[in-house]
Amino acid sequence: MLTVTVIVPGKLKEKYLQAAQDEYRKRLTAFCKFNIIEVSVERLPSEPSDAEITAALEKEGKRILAAVPNQSFTYAMCIEGKQRTSVDFSKELDRLAVSGTSHVTFIIGSSFGLSEEVKQFADASLSMSEMTFPHQLARIMLLEQLYRAFQISTGGKYHK
Repeated sequence: MLTVTVIVPGKLKEKYLQAAQDEYRKRLTAFCKFNIIEVSVERLPSEPSDAEITAALEKEGKRILAAVPNQSFTYAMCIEGKQRTSVDFSKELDRLAVSGTSHVTFIIGSSFGLSEEVKQFADASLSMSEMTFPHQLARIMLLEQLYRAFQISTGGKYHK
């Protein structure tokens, strides 16, 4: 069974997002071993300089990379990443599993994104849209797409 890990900076604060995460976590456990790892977020002033942002991303990046499970195929979730249809995403996860990959990790950045080190470390990059979404909502969107991908793969009725 495939293990899927999602690494994110920070905790969900809103109850409705926590409820959505809990629901998708429950649904995903029928298809994979599922983990969410939350790393601490660097605090920044209200109007940070570019240097402060870069330094914060580098610190977060080190915590993120330390949390990546060994021998995991890793996706950096970033706007520069490749967009895929839900069907293509499902097929890609199937290909990884068939090729012997037992662990897939998705990394979502904080509100300022991901460090260059994390982006370079990742085996692939994935973008959900050219639009910008709050990173907490992006977490829920990723979980939904993971669930949809497994439904597609198993011929479930969820995906239309």
